[in-house]
Amino acid sequence: MDIKISKKKKIFITVDIIMIAVLVAIDQVTKYLAVRYLEDKPAIKLIDGVLELNFLRNSGAAFGMLQNQKVFFILVAVLILLIIAYVLFRMPDDRKYTIMHVLLVMIASGAAGNMIDRVRQDYVVDFIYFVLINFPIFNVADIYVTVSTFLFVILFIFYYKENDFNFLSFKQQEKFREIK
Repeated sequence: MDIKISKKKKIFITVDIIMIAVLVAIDQVTKYLAVRYLEDKPAIKLIDGVLELNFLRNSGAAFGMLQNQKVFFILVAVLILLIIAYVLFRMPDDRKYTIMHVLLVMIASGAAGNMIDRVRQDYVVDFIYFVLINFPIFNVADIYVTVSTFLFVILFIFYYKENDFNFLSFKQQEKFREIK
């Protein structure tokens, strides 16, 4: 099987990989700084009663669910990364998909950033806390995933049409449609 990849596709994939590396690096640096300056220290109030930096070792998921399920979280992260890689590879080189590229890269970066923590130290470093609403403590990787997923859903509902995702069809499904 000979797969030809256009020059434009190679550029897109290269930019995607560079963006993931940069975003993961930002996440890891912020977590390093959190460990260095927040661990075993009182919270740093950025906006009194609203926002503070507060160190937390999180061995679970959001809201403390699924504590100590390292292998499960790593498998989920790997699966997410594989699916995103597949979608990015198959995605057309059309400007219409640029925002989707960015959002998928951000989701992949968040998944990779938290997966790195779990592999290295069995927990994720969380440090951003919205005191005002008592929201669970989170990190930069969580922001990537949450904001990007929210925007992706909005785009999926209001911008992209069902046939905009035909590039994800497997060949058997395409042949089946041609027969009908």
